[in-house]
Amino acid sequence: MLPRKFIGAWMLVFLVIFPNIFNLCTSQLEPRWGVKKRHVMREKVRKMFYHAYDNYMNYAFPHDELKPITKSFTDSLSELGNLKLEHLPQHYKGSALTLIESLSSLLILGNSTEFERAVLWLSDNLTFDVDARVNLFECNIRVLGGLVSAHILATDSTNRLVHGVYENQLLILAEELGKRFLPAFNTPTGLPYAWINLKYGVMVDETTETSTSGCGSLILEMGALSRLTGDPTYESVAIRALRKLWSMRSSLNLLGTTLDVVLVGDIAAANSSHREFFHVWEKFGVLPERYLLDHQMLHPTEKYYPLRPELAESTFYLYQATKDSWYLKVGESIVNSLNLYTKVEGGYASIKDVTTKRLEDHQHSFFLAETCKYLYLLFDDSFLVDRNYIFTTEGHPLPVLSDWHERLPDTYIPTNWSFAQVMEFLLVQSEKQARRASAMSLQVCPATTKVNSGGHDNQQVESACHIHDARADHRCFTDEDCGVDSTTCRRRSCSMAGYCGLWLLI
Repeated sequence: MLPRKFIGAWMLVFLVIFPNIFNLCTSQLEPRWGVKKRHVMREKVRKMFYHAYDNYMNYAFPHDELKPITKSFTDSLSELGNLKLEHLPQHYKGSALTLIESLSSLLILGNSTEFERAVLWLSDNLTFDVDARVNLFECNIRVLGGLVSAHILATDSTNRLVHGVYENQLLILAEELGKRFLPAFNTPTGLPYAWINLKYGVMVDETTETSTSGCGSLILEMGALSRLTGDPTYESVAIRALRKLWSMRSSLNLLGTTLDVVLVGDIAAANSSHREFFHVWEKFGVLPERYLLDHQMLHPTEKYYPLRPELAESTFYLYQATKDSWYLKVGESIVNSLNLYTKVEGGYASIKDVTTKRLEDHQHSFFLAETCKYLYLLFDDSFLVDRNYIFTTEGHPLPVLSDWHERLPDTYIPTNWSFAQVMEFLLVQSEKQARRASAMSLQVCPATTKVNSGGHDNQQVESACHIHDARADHRCFTDEDCGVDSTTCRRRSCSMAGYCGLWLLI
């Protein structure tokens, strides 16, 4: 089974390839499933969400996540991605993680009153000036993504918030968090540290080991933050990390050992994969964390199901793509299984072992951010009518705006620049008034080409794929000193004579 971050990445690319996928919604079609039945299922999902949400608010808020069996809480933000539970904070008392993750879901369910109440509490009480070491990837997709998405939804007039209640409080919090992320990018490669202390920055002797997701999947949230605040720093450091990561790919265009090959935009193949996963769901009643499809057997140790959303998410996307009512039946099965096996008096519990259905005292925040949201949208996608969204890794909707899409980052920063060079460059760029055309949008090669920008003077534009050699004279000691060619977009290598170039191996 693919890890959740890569399934989410496939779904993101799927949406990019089919940007108009939500233009035709079920509310505009004559359904093959009865309208009444869809409404019944929608209300079942609504009850699921509020059973989880209300119990969190009653027994865990303002801590991070609910322990539904004991009706207590866990301050788990520092534990996310921290398998060895190292460097846990001593005085951290939570950041209302589940509330932040629930914001966009509340508006999708139409509860603007509770959304307003949550926004007011967060603006008055939430602070990131806490001595807590957090995983950059997890904090980005859950907290930053939750705040940025909710800010965009709050400023959408169709959500009918009380006039004067919302004054960009969530964006202010998001920018504060984004600034606390920046020290993680202060590395020789531009690849960020996997861990950052929200109060003190990168810890002394912090591990330099990171993951592909931690380097390459920050662009949506950080990019949106730049577009909303007008500060290009967040997007630029995220793109710099992404480009460096891409430059490290193998000859097969794969990255590291944890990435798998996934299907992109192939409905038939996606349907086939989905049916295999659903067969596993039917076999166990839920989906184990890892299942060996080739051998049709459970992984010996990873038998748990922590309320993950991936099957519900892919069911929603495939229904939107095909309008095949079979996916509605799959959604119904998922809802029934969740209520049968994971619902307890105090919320929804994770499953420790799918063979015995033994429960674990943990309701993850993504159950509210993703699992319930995708199931709700499967049965009622009226929220998406006349709107075009990308859902982030954590299920937070971001709009696909034409001005954002066309105005890609104006300058592509060399990956071998130091953090100080990047910051100095961004400062100079921010002082320039004239808007520069982007090489990506103009599809320009080679690296520096004269272009006419609609009446403005000709200017230098850098190729989107170009990565500079480490030295201006193109001397090198290893292939790591060489960049990516601007014309062919091929990785350059170091010759025996010590020069970077597109050398042929004979």
